[in-house]
Amino acid sequence: MQFPPFAVACGEEASDPLVLHDGGVVRVDELAGSGHLDRLDEDLADVASLGVRIWRYGMPWRLTEPEPGAYDWTLWDRALDACDRHGLVPVVDLCHFGLPDHHPGFCDPAWVEGFRRYVDAFLDRYREPMFFTPVNEPMITASCSGLLGMWNDRRASRQDFFRALAHVTLANLEAIRRIEADRSGWWIGAEGFGCEVAATPEDEPAAEEARALGQLVWDLHFGVEQRPQVADVADLVDDAVLDRIRSLAGPTDRVVAGHDLYPVSVNLHGEREEPLTIEERVAAYDREARAWFERYRRPFWVAETSNLGLAVDEGPEWLHRLVGCIDGLRTDGLPVHGLCWYSRGDQYDWQTMLTVPVGEVTEVGLFDEERRPRPVAAAYARLAAERQPMMG
Repeated sequence: MQFPPFAVACGEEASDPLVLHDGGVVRVDELAGSGHLDRLDEDLADVASLGVRIWRYGMPWRLTEPEPGAYDWTLWDRALDACDRHGLVPVVDLCHFGLPDHHPGFCDPAWVEGFRRYVDAFLDRYREPMFFTPVNEPMITASCSGLLGMWNDRRASRQDFFRALAHVTLANLEAIRRIEADRSGWWIGAEGFGCEVAATPEDEPAAEEARALGQLVWDLHFGVEQRPQVADVADLVDDAVLDRIRSLAGPTDRVVAGHDLYPVSVNLHGEREEPLTIEERVAAYDREARAWFERYRRPFWVAETSNLGLAVDEGPEWLHRLVGCIDGLRTDGLPVHGLCWYSRGDQYDWQTMLTVPVGEVTEVGLFDEERRPRPVAAAYARLAAERQPMMG
């Protein structure tokens, strides 16, 4: 099975990190917030009705492995059976910001071995899936857990960030190696994609520093020499971990790297009077994507997008502009494999990066909280119909 030349995809939000809230540690549960597990068939039918075939989907690792080595496949059985019923091809997501309770955090390397065993057990049980995002957004996971003090480990240092990033990268590469050995499966990536915009020439060094930090994840995955701004990763991460990463780095076959690109992903360094327009944000992605491809030379897709950072009624305009950008990149010969609106329904508490889990709606779905289609859903269905010959 080949990944489509142009996917018009969607996904279900399933983030589940630990956060500190009201003096205690709280498990975020986006699937519970949306009620998706209670309305699974209805939700997948809605997605399929738009003409979508590629479906980013994950059940929480913590619920699949509630005790070390003890697996409960009930949710995955339901999820994959529902994909079959509704004609959706899953991109399997095995770790989405959270760990089982028996692992202390991403900065501790012990969880990587547990993840290896989980991947092996999943592959043994399910023979059909061919597309995998083993670890969703490794850089975002490491940043929020090791640098910004928000999730899971809640640490906030450069060393903790680099260590968490190395562990998450290693876990992802170990999973990719196992998938390649087991079947002709694909790594379909998903990673936060910062577009760094300098307000003035004096702000360029800050933009380049942010770019080096944000793209270190791809340097590690693809075996590309790190930029000078992040060369100290070699001093702050255990040599054995980096050596193992180097031995696994550089997958080239059956890879589509993921750019998770939202309006809020465009970062302005310095000051200007007016906010960035949609057109300026998309132009920033165009420039960043071209430079990214020159550096890494891998096929890619926009693995997540929505109106996040804009008003909900600006979703159709954002979609129109972004598709135009993707078409321009493809016309110029860049191997862009489409896009994924993320997510099917509205999400919760992303206004605070999940750190205040009070159920505040984040209006980014093709369908609203009541499961009514938004105007952007109709636009997405038209796009799927137009691109049907390219969708495989």
